[in-house]
Amino acid sequence: YVLDEPTIGLHHRDNRILLDVLERLEAKGNTLVVVEHDEETIRRAHHVIDLGPGAGRLGGHVVAAGTAEDLRHAPDSITGRFLAQPLRHPLQPRRDVNRSTPSLRLNGASLHNLRSVDARVPLGRLSVITGVSGSGKSTLARDVLYASLASGGSVGCKSVAGREGVARVLEVDQAPIGKTPRSCPATYVGFWDAARRLFADTAEARMRGWSASRFSFNTQGGRCDACQGQGIKKIEMSFLPDVRVLCEACRGQRFNAETLAVRLRGRSAGEVLAMNVDEAVEFFGAHPAIHHALRLLQDVGLGYLTLGQQSPTLSGGEAQRIKLVTELAKVRSDLASPARRRGEKAVSASSTLYVLDEPTVGLHMADVEKLLRVLHRLVDAGNTVVVIEHNLDVIAEADWLIDLGPEGGDQGGRIVFQGVPESAAGGDTHTSRALTEFLRERSPA
Repeated sequence: YVLDEPTIGLHHRDNRILLDVLERLEAKGNTLVVVEHDEETIRRAHHVIDLGPGAGRLGGHVVAAGTAEDLRHAPDSITGRFLAQPLRHPLQPRRDVNRSTPSLRLNGASLHNLRSVDARVPLGRLSVITGVSGSGKSTLARDVLYASLASGGSVGCKSVAGREGVARVLEVDQAPIGKTPRSCPATYVGFWDAARRLFADTAEARMRGWSASRFSFNTQGGRCDACQGQGIKKIEMSFLPDVRVLCEACRGQRFNAETLAVRLRGRSAGEVLAMNVDEAVEFFGAHPAIHHALRLLQDVGLGYLTLGQQSPTLSGGEAQRIKLVTELAKVRSDLASPARRRGEKAVSASSTLYVLDEPTVGLHMADVEKLLRVLHRLVDAGNTVVVIEHNLDVIAEADWLIDLGPEGGDQGGRIVFQGVPESAAGGDTHTSRALTEFLRERSPA
């Protein structure tokens, strides 16, 4: 049997049920090959093959193989490093939530299986909505909270109080960031405009009278006419799926020969787009606006992506993290301010509420840590982040936890706990039992 990330979307309780089923399959003489990032699955596996050491061009090698214990002692295994030294929680002091903390209050949410739920979402905090599969998490966060704020009304509930504290609401989902091959991380995040101006400012471009528009692959003039700046050509195969091949005129570099003759520190526009983020961070080190955006892409674990990678080839998780980078690039606050760390004056008139649905899907443990730090940066900038999640590393980082249940479907739709994670520990819900054990092992010594 071959299974590709079977734990996606599963609560810790359901995860253990799945692993028990897989072990029963194995006990009957079957062989199971599982592609997974889930820590418990890795620890319970009889044999682990760890690929790396990095992603993209930096991956493709077996860096360790054996039991989980063997990986712990493999020097090149990032997985082994996290098995040996798991994250300690919280990563930073938890932001206080008390009665006077400005909050959104959902009253009488009754959509789908929700049972007249009253929920509180503190503003300027990281809130996590959790619960077993089918308990109503997405309904509460997306179909009620997000829909109500986006529409200005009350969707699926009686009322939403405190909405004046939110200037903007955004769902950061895993939908593609662009549908055409011309769309790429450099254009979506926005730093390609600054890069084009740098090319236009070179002596060669000024001598020819070219402006920054010459170095856009979305307009005629500088782009390759054969592929219209896409770098690839589509061949229609009638009764078969269309085939995409590298453009024979520009060899995938998107621009015509005259444009590619202009060099910025020895690199053409096509060669710069072919750089991965890690390479580009050094190349643009002297240009703060571009460098800042590239460092953010590194911070969310996307250093392996090329600047010109076509958007349709990005995974949902990659697209979601690029959207987070676009939002972070707008932040111009003093993130190191002690007041922000304590949550004082964290909510401003221009604050945004972000809703993310299971952002850890498909992420390695190292990338989960990077994601958590990015979410904290958004909150430290005065925004509110609401995350639907099963991952215990994310749940343990919450300033405020909403646990739905007690089961799924008709047996769910109720809030069985809301408060700070430490208060949930010791409770009798599925999340509380898992969190109690987790915080006991992962709290700072």
